[in-house]
Amino acid sequence: MNRIVHGDNLETLLKLESASIPLIYIDPPFNTGRHQSRPQMKTIRDDAGDRTGFGGKRYRTELVERAVAASGYGDHFADYLGFLRPRMVEAHRILSPTGSLFFHIDPREVHYCKVLLDEIFGRQCFQNEIIWAYDYGARATKRWPAKHDNILWYTRDPERYTFNLDQSDRIPYMAPKLVGAAKAARGKTPTDVWWHTIVSPTGKEKTGYATQKPLGILERIVRVHSNPGEMVLDFFAGSGTTGAAAAQNGREFLLVDESAEAVAVMQQRLEKYLEKPKPRPARRRPAAKAVRPPAKKSRMKPK
Repeated sequence: MNRIVHGDNLETLLKLESASIPLIYIDPPFNTGRHQSRPQMKTIRDDAGDRTGFGGKRYRTELVERAVAASGYGDHFADYLGFLRPRMVEAHRILSPTGSLFFHIDPREVHYCKVLLDEIFGRQCFQNEIIWAYDYGARATKRWPAKHDNILWYTRDPERYTFNLDQSDRIPYMAPKLVGAAKAARGKTPTDVWWHTIVSPTGKEKTGYATQKPLGILERIVRVHSNPGEMVLDFFAGSGTTGAAAAQNGREFLLVDESAEAVAVMQQRLEKYLEKPKPRPARRRPAAKAVRPPAKKSRMKPK
């Protein structure tokens, strides 16, 4: 059954049965030291605007001001690994014998997180470091622009794990003329470097939630590393992309987040996949019993 839980993810993890979850994907806060929020824009008809819309008409864009405290989240931890450790210990406990954990982080923290996960899962259970590469946003001028995230893949068992490569999407060859027309038309399976654009600030996929991840990345993970009907867990669920990928590919989901904003976004986004509570039948009062009036006594004297 699909569920969204609002609360402390560690408390939720402690209640789950051991070896019960086939696939876990998490995108924990990156410990950037900044308040993470997603700006919202509106467009206004203006002949001198900065963009062209339907019918060639011009529009200008304006940022919608929102109270900082009411949106986004603080991304700073005095002891980041201390925060992660008990949650990763529980993730290891609840992972099924053929299950996988995908841990999404950025280049600044990935080295420390990998050492922590090696300790908990065992170095032999580390399978891949996937590089999600994108090309969007500002360009640094004093160093190479950072345009990738890191996704660490660990398994519960070093040899036995779900890996359905035939369920993966296929990508174009970089040199299609070298492989022939048939192979070029079919495409190839991805490597450990995944080129995928971020969620467009103006696209249909966006929810407005800070740090939303693209559906294409999560669908690839869900299809290859789980089977139809299995449960997918994300306990830093944010905008609910993991739940959307799971539901759209015939899996169930359990999403956990302590942010009321995140839960509201997920409930709206995934409403059609959530089981609605059945209305309680109205209590029927027992029908009143008919009371017969007492029979009238005859006033006739006996003979």
